Amino acid sequence: MKFRSASAAIFSAFLGATGATADPIADFYKNKDITLTVGFDVGGGYDHYARAIARGIGGQIPGSPNVIVQNMPGAGGIRAANHIYNVAPRDGTILGMIDQSLPTQQLLEPDRLKSDVRKFNWIGRIASNAAILYSWHTAPVQKIQDAFEKELIVSSSGQSSRMLSALMKNQLGLKLQIITGYKGTSEARIAMQREEIHALTQPWSALRAENVQLLEEKKLRLLLQMGEERHADLPDVPTLVDLARNEDERKLLAMMVSGARIGRSVLSPPGQPAERVAALRAAFQKTVVDPKFVADMKKAGLELDPLSGEELQKVVEGIASLPPALAERARSVTK
Repeated sequence: MKFRSASAAIFSAFLGATGATADPIADFYKNKDITLTVGFDVGGGYDHYARAIARGIGGQIPGSPNVIVQNMPGAGGIRAANHIYNVAPRDGTILGMIDQSLPTQQLLEPDRLKSDVRKFNWIGRIASNAAILYSWHTAPVQKIQDAFEKELIVSSSGQSSRMLSALMKNQLGLKLQIITGYKGTSEARIAMQREEIHALTQPWSALRAENVQLLEEKKLRLLLQMGEERHADLPDVPTLVDLARNEDERKLLAMMVSGARIGRSVLSPPGQPAERVAALRAAFQKTVVDPKFVADMKKAGLELDPLSGEELQKVVEGIASLPPALAERARSVTK
């Protein structure tokens, strides 16, 4: 009996020494870098959220990998989405943050998107997006109703803002001139202050955090919220859905702003080991409730409205699987 006990102890020690009890996730990520690819330039809303989650999530992943943000602007976020889907390694070392409108974009312009948003592994949502269309105080449009009579020159650097601007122009009849040449929010905002353009869209949390003085001085006019519900801070600013003239139009507008539910979300390529996807999702969930991360988000003026990867995956699949007839109608008015 003593011999058997001693043998068992030796065998147990041997297993420990050979790594049988090690964590394979921690072993994989130890001393590795994770790249978080952002589909927009430095300084915009997507970039702020990406850098915030990058600072927090690495320490929550077993093995504590370093997380590096890589900006890959181009084609309103489609360049980054196609890169993550078709080129990036599928081993758990790539994360991404792409335009929230990509599921809708897949319905409306499938030839431009060389990927299927339903096949990405969605890791989690940091915040839903209460985007605001706002104008410079000298612009001829001071409230959204003015845009039915006066021209409003709008920068639309991302796919979401481009499609919604086209929708407002073609479906609702607003007199918009849509400019797509600016790389991101920061560049467009400077152009607005130079009066090269009149307006642009930006998430309310980022707009509020980056433009405190301009808002206090009333140099920015808040015209429209790109969602179905009014933000608690902005009860008097109408939503895009408020502009609907009948029930069919309301359904169309609601579909087009459904990307707000995706907001600032993190994803990773398809075809990865399931255990690594699960580890990234678990690390994301730990990050968004970590007191330090929550405090940092509050200090930066960034909203936090998290959604788990599993729930987010269902949201994306639902948007990308809408009835073809509704998608065709939206396609005709967003060109």
